[in-house]
Amino acid sequence: MKSKIYKEIRLRKYRVRVALLVVLLSFNTHVGAALEYLSIADNAVIMYNAPSIKADKLYVVSRYLPVEAIVRVEGWIKVRDSSGTLSWVEQKAISGKRFVVVIKQQAQVYQAADINSTLLFLAQKDVVFEWLENSSNGWVKVRHRDGQSGYVKTTQIWGS
Repeated sequence: MKSKIYKEIRLRKYRVRVALLVVLLSFNTHVGAALEYLSIADNAVIMYNAPSIKADKLYVVSRYLPVEAIVRVEGWIKVRDSSGTLSWVEQKAISGKRFVVVIKQQAQVYQAADINSTLLFLAQKDVVFEWLENSSNGWVKVRHRDGQSGYVKTTQIWGS
């Protein structure tokens, strides 16, 4: 009788260890995975609540809107936008070119990645910039559609 109880206890311990290992591995995979930022490639792209053109249409977005890829399923990508909204978009409407969007009321764009450098211009909330490169110490090099480029703090934008 004792032998059977000990076997049951060992089996339960084994199952708990396996479950913990699965949780830890999935956590580490998620944490180690890099964020994948993309952008909308076309004007007037419909965002859906499921990966199908028969699904409910949620809203329409414009070209260059930055999005974060969450899941990919046969021709569809589940994405998150700067407001945190999740939706599905057809993969053919997505570009690998990166853009960022101003999330503060106003963002300051400087000549160098230094708050003491020359202030080039101010950008209002929802202005979209082309992402050029991440810089050191929380700065991103961006380019405005008018051609002017500079550095903005990562705390003022989303998509980097």
